[in-house]
Amino acid sequence: MRTAFDLTPYRRSTVGFDRLFDALENGFRADAQDSYPPFDIVRTGEDSYRITLAVAGFRPDEIDITAQQNQLVISGQKAEKDEEGVEFVHRGIAARAFERRFQLADYVEVQNASYENGMLTISLQRIVPESLKPRKIAIGGQEHGNDDTPQLTEEKAA
Repeated sequence: MRTAFDLTPYRRSTVGFDRLFDALENGFRADAQDSYPPFDIVRTGEDSYRITLAVAGFRPDEIDITAQQNQLVISGQKAEKDEEGVEFVHRGIAARAFERRFQLADYVEVQNASYENGMLTISLQRIVPESLKPRKIAIGGQEHGNDDTPQLTEEKAA
C-alpha cells in the first residue's frame, strides 16, 4: 500500500523552497524506480562522501558519469555484441542498460571516479565558497562619552 503525500499546502505558504519540494516528490516516486544497479553511499568525513555502485559486467568505457547542477547521473550501456559461437543456456549476469540519478546538495562536487573489480566508486566533496562561510565580525566604533579602549601612543626616546 502506498501513501500519497500532497505538498501543495506547504508550497503555498513558503517562498524559495521549490527545489526542496521537487526533491521530496521525486523521492516519493523513487519507490517505483528500478533498484539496478545496487549502490552504497558512505560519509567519509565531515564534508566528504563516497558512492559505490556494483556494475559487474560493464567496462569503464561503457559507463558515463555526468555531474550537472546539483545532480549526478550515472548511466551504463552494454555493447551490443555477443561472442560468436556461444549459446547462452542461462544469462543471469545483468547487463541491461541503466541510469541512476543522485540529487546533490549545494556546493557538492565530484572529486574523482574509479573502477575496480566491477565496483564503480565516486568521491564527492562539499566545497563551500569562502564568501559563504561563517566569519567573525569585529565590533567597531565608540560609545558616547565612555572610551575604554586603550589608545596607542608612540614614545620616542630622546
